[in-house]
Parts: sequence; structure tokens; C-alpha cells
Amino acid sequence: MKVNEKLLDQFYGNLDDRSRASLDAAVERIVSVKAAGGKIVVATGSGPNIHEGVTTLIAELMDKGMVDGVTTSSAVIGHEMGGALDRVKMCSASALGLEGDSLPRGGAFEFTQLSQGQLDILRREMILDEDLLERGGKADGRLVIKAAGNMAYPMGLRAENLAGEILVFSKAYGLPFEVVAGWGADRRTMIGMGAEKGLPVLVSIPQMVGHGHVGMAIGDSISVFERSMRIASMLEAADVIIESAVALTQEIHDGPFECYTGHGIWSWWKGLRTFSLEGKTLIRIDLDENLRKAQDLEKESALIQEAINRGLPKTKISKIPFRMEMSAFARHEGSIPIIGDIGEVWPVMAWKAAKALGISLDFMSYAQHTPEGQAMREWIVKEVKPLDREKLIAKAGEHGEAP
Repeated sequence: MKVNEKLLDQFYGNLDDRSRASLDAAVERIVSVKAAGGKIVVATGSGPNIHEGVTTLIAELMDKGMVDGVTTSSAVIGHEMGGALDRVKMCSASALGLEGDSLPRGGAFEFTQLSQGQLDILRREMILDEDLLERGGKADGRLVIKAAGNMAYPMGLRAENLAGEILVFSKAYGLPFEVVAGWGADRRTMIGMGAEKGLPVLVSIPQMVGHGHVGMAIGDSISVFERSMRIASMLEAADVIIESAVALTQEIHDGPFECYTGHGIWSWWKGLRTFSLEGKTLIRIDLDENLRKAQDLEKESALIQEAINRGLPKTKISKIPFRMEMSAFARHEGSIPIIGDIGEVWPVMAWKAAKALGISLDFMSYAQHTPEGQAMREWIVKEVKPLDREKLIAKAGEHGEAP
């Protein structure tokens, strides 16, 4: 997907004046940091980042040296194992002869749309219910592009099966699940590019509960202590942290090893390695106007810090709905809120920063509600491939030295 400057200018114009100014400030900071050899880390949330092509764009930015690490959700890892986006056929479960309390709400059953070649590869990995596939092929249904490897048969089940295999390799080599999964993932995914470039891509602690067995295997692959320290090390090295449609950012604002806005004081007291967000830049792309209101309140009257000092609920003293991650973000001197759709903000921010750095991008994401965004989603379905199990196993066999 090539750069469409006219559409990107339109996205830029869709922002309000303050968000345009914030985006400009964010780009200026990103450019100055990268020009000086600094590091950028991205904290991504789940669904919207996949659907808007943001995770695919981040993989491109990792390839071009503009992003140096990522925290994300277990759901995103599972989707990237499936190829980011895929096309599924949604059918009536009862028409397929499937009944029971364990079916999803609405009574739908989904089938991943796969070529015969892709099905033949799966037949070498797992036993397929050929009768169910035949019935699904004949059944009435509608085609939908969804986050890949999720609820559809057989790719959803495949991801669950692969999770167990990847966990064994993770335990054997003492590596996070995300690293091992990246060995077989498409390089146009964050985990695939992370594995190729040796860049950290890690699931954050509060985002570890998604995608069934994938999330559980991620949680079991390394301890919570080790995961927290790995994430802390990545954030410590970063000059800029970009938060993209993500909630509950404890590792950034309230982490066990962060001392400026979080609870790292006792880790420091005990002699553990800690870090500080002081002097860093926090860029947050968010649709919630209250994020900016919280920052305004803090700048105008130090209201949020006062609530903390007095031990008062922040929601009551600020008179706005208050999310946990607003607290440190609003109080941090280097925070930049961009209120807008990530599908529009990310491509503009990436384009402007890349242009200023003299970097040519080979992939550009676009908001999914635009014709270009719809074409982008079709491109991802076609081009970004599911995890290659044979490639992963070959890499696992080559890893490390024999005991």
C-alpha cells in the first residue's frame, strides 16, 4: 500500500486544532530522537490496531528503524500468528447441525476461507473435520474480514494447538512466547519483524488474558517478574513512548520498576534495578477527550497531583470519568495527547516523520472506513501469511548450543 499524500492531508485536516498541534509536536520529537540515534517504543492495544492496519504499519516502521520495541496484547499475538486479518464465512451453527451452550452468542459458526494448498498444509499439522468443512462450504453465510486466527475453524483451533507447541520451546530455551512465535511469523507482523531484527515485542501484564490458550501460554512462558523486568528495560531505553488505543498501561505509568510516576520505590529500596520516566516523551493517541481534559486540569491547577497528595479519588476531584492511565499521563511533563482516530493519526504521523527523516515507507495504513483502508485490509488478507510452523520448528532446532 503506497503513500497517498492527498488522503493523508485530509486525515490531518480532520483533527481539531489542538490535536494537529499535538501531532506536529509528536512528529518533531520523533524526528529529533531518531536523528540523534535514540529509541522509540510503541504500546499498542488490541482490536483497533489490527483492523486499522496499525500493527502492520508498526512492523514496517520497525523494519525501517523508526520503532525499536513494542508492548502489546496476547490477542494481537494470536492474530499475528494467523496473519493479522483473514476472511471468514459466518454461518448459522444450527444449520450446520451444531448445537449446545458453548457456541458463541448469536448462534454463528465461522470458517476461515483457505485455499486447497493452505488446507493441505494444515492437514499435515492437525486432523481436520472434513465433513464439517464440506458442510461449511455448502452452507449459506456471509463473508467478513476479521482479526485472524480467532473464532473461525480451523485457524482459530490451529492457534490454540500451536500455543502448546510454542510454549514447550519457550520453556526449553528460557524465552518469551512472543520471541518463539516470531520465528515462524510473517515479517510484516510485529512479532515476525521483531524476531528478524532482534527487537523486543512483549505482551504487557494487564493484556495477557486474550486469545484463549495463546494468552495462557504467553503467561506461562516466563514469570511475571521476568516479564515486568524485560518491559522495564525496554521502556528505560526509550526516549519516546507512543501509546496506541491501549488501556491499563500499568507497565508505563504504574509499573513495579518505574520510580517517577509509578510504584518502583520499593523495588529500588530492595536493590532491584529500576528506571524513571522523567525526561521521556509520552505520546498517546486516544478518542477520549477526557484524557486531554485531565492534562488541562493538571497544567492549570495541579489538580490530579493534589488529589494524590490528599488521598482523594481522582474522579471526584476532577469531575470527569477517570481512567487509571490518565493519572501519570496527565502529571507527566512530557506527555502529548492526540485526540483522534488511530486509523487516521498513525499514517499521518508515520508519513510526516519518515519524510522528515528521509525514509521511504513501502507500506502505509489507512483508516478502514475509506476506500483506501478497505483496499489495505484486502491486501493484508492476501499478503500477510499465517505463522509457518515448519519454519518455526527449523529455527527452534537451530537455536542455541547443544547441552
